[in-house]
Amino acid sequence: MDKDRIIGTAKQAKGSVKEAVGKAVGDDKLQTEGKADKVEGKVQSAVGRAKDALRK
Repeated sequence: MDKDRIIGTAKQAKGSVKEAVGKAVGDDKLQTEGKADKVEGKVQSAVGRAKDALRK
């Protein structure tokens, strides 16, 4: 498993938490940051999956 997949998954989780906290406290900026972190994590996970596929 490529490290990009692990880091990407962690960023997605972090983004989900940020987004939920932002919704709970009514902080639009925090909510937007959470969404951005989730997207960044998904992209990084995809890069990791591609690297894994190339290694096989």
